[in-house]
Amino acid sequence: MLPKDLTLDLRNRLNYLAGQLQGIVRMLDQENTHPEQILIQFKSLKVGLQKAHVILMDEVVRKDLALRIVDLKNACPGNCPDAENIESVRQEFPYLKPEELIDTINEVDQIRERLARYNARNQQKSL
Repeated sequence: MLPKDLTLDLRNRLNYLAGQLQGIVRMLDQENTHPEQILIQFKSLKVGLQKAHVILMDEVVRKDLALRIVDLKNACPGNCPDAENIESVRQEFPYLKPEELIDTINEVDQIRERLARYNARNQQKSL
């Protein structure tokens, strides 16, 4: 789940776009609306959706991934089995393309699960 503070701008944009879409529907109900006016609104809506997608991928998802990497780095005492994988993800992070972000989040989640099991075993051994 994405943190609400990261999605506020995206939610605001989508609410605006929903209103714009409702405006197009109202235009369709009016008999005197020129088709060109409707086309202009569709183009505007398309641009707005593209901007919302960019915000989602480059701001929301990238920030979420950054937070996950920090949490992972903090949870690894430095000698955990995935220390090299964590460091590799951390170094690659600034260069990830938007289409690579989701796969990297999934990879980080898998590392986090392994790390949680590793830390739980080590905690049991120390008791």
